[in-house]
Amino acid sequence: MTCRLLLVDDHSLIRAGVRALVSDIPGYTVIGEADDGGQLLEHVLRLDPDIVLLDISMRTTSGLDALTQLRANGCLCKVLILSMHTDPDLIMRALESGAHGYLLKDTTATELEQALAALRGDERYLSPAIAHTVINQALLRAQSGKQPSDDRHNLTARQLEILRLIVRGKSTREIANGLGLSIKTVETHRSQIMKRLQIYDVAGLVLFAVRERIISLDD
Repeated sequence: MTCRLLLVDDHSLIRAGVRALVSDIPGYTVIGEADDGGQLLEHVLRLDPDIVLLDISMRTTSGLDALTQLRANGCLCKVLILSMHTDPDLIMRALESGAHGYLLKDTTATELEQALAALRGDERYLSPAIAHTVINQALLRAQSGKQPSDDRHNLTARQLEILRLIVRGKSTREIANGLGLSIKTVETHRSQIMKRLQIYDVAGLVLFAVRERIISLDD
C-alpha cells in the first residue's frame, strides 16, 4: 500500500524539494501541504495522512505547538520533524512531544528514504548527525536526576546490547544483521524492552540508557 504524506513547512521551495524527493521513492505519495503549524490539525483530520513531515520554525504556530495540539486531540499519525535546528532542547522537546523522528534539512535523499521507512515500519528515527547531541542532552539531564539502579529493570544482556544499538539510531534490520539475528527476533526484543521499561519514545530510551550508564558519550 502507498504511504500517504503531509508536508508542513512555511517555505514553498522546501516543500517543492521534499515533494520532488518523495516522488522518486517508491511506495510514497504527498497528499497535501500546509505552510503553518496552525493548519496541521485541520489537515490531519481531513486528509488522514500516515506520516507528517513537520518543520519547527513557522510564521504563526510553531511545529512543536502544532504537534502538542495534535497529540492532545488524540491523533496518532507518525510525525517526522524536518528542521535545520540542532539545538538540544528543541530536539528533546520534539521527541517528548510525540515526534517519531528528527531529520535535518540538509539530509540526503537516501537518509530521507531511510527515515520514512523506519516510521512506516513502526520504528523511530534520529538523524546520525544529531544522535550524539541527544545523548549529550540526556546525560546533562541525568546528572541532576536519580543515580543509576543496580538491576537496570532486569534487562537481559542481549536486551541491553540491543538497547544500546537502538539508542545509537540503528534500524531493526541493521541490528539484526550486526548481531546475526532475525528481524523478528530483534522486534520481539525491542517490544519487550519498551514494555519492561514502560518507555515508548526515543528521548525516554536515551535518557534511561545514559542515566543507567548503559551508554555514554564515548560509545
